[in-house]
Amino acid sequence: MATAGADAITGWFQQADANHDGIITVDEMKADAERYFKLLDLNHDGEIDPDEIMKYEQDVAPQNRRSSNLLGLAEPVASADSNFNRGVSLQEFTVAAGRRFNALDVEHKGKLTLAGLENLRPPEPAREKTDADAPQINADADTSPN
Repeated sequence: MATAGADAITGWFQQADANHDGIITVDEMKADAERYFKLLDLNHDGEIDPDEIMKYEQDVAPQNRRSSNLLGLAEPVASADSNFNRGVSLQEFTVAAGRRFNALDVEHKGKLTLAGLENLRPPEPAREKTDADAPQINADADTSPN
C-alpha cells in the first residue's frame, strides 16, 4: 500500500522489485505476495481467515480500489480462495499472485515494468461538469424557520 500522497502502483512496484532492476518477475511477485500474506495473517495461523479478510476489505481495500485497481478485482484477497473454504492459505495466495502476474504481463515477456503497468491503469472517471453561473448551495446553512 502506498503512503499518503504517493502513487500506489509506483509504491508497490518499487517495494516488489526486490533487486531494484526496474522489472518484476513472477518470482518477485510471488515473494511479495508471501510478504503481504504474513501482514494479513494477523493471528499467524497460516491462513487469512474471514475476520482477517474483513479487516483487509474495510481498512486497506478501500484505499487500494481508489488508486490501483489494475485487474478490476473487487475483493483481491477473498478471490484467492480457490477451495471456497472462506479462508486463504499461503499456497492459494501465491498461486493467485502467479495468475495475476500472467494477467498483467499482457505482452507475455515474463516481466512487468512500471511503464507497462501504468499503461494498464484505468482512466480516471469523468468529472461531472458544473455550471459556473449556477447558484451555490451552502449545505451548512440554517434552513429552519425563525
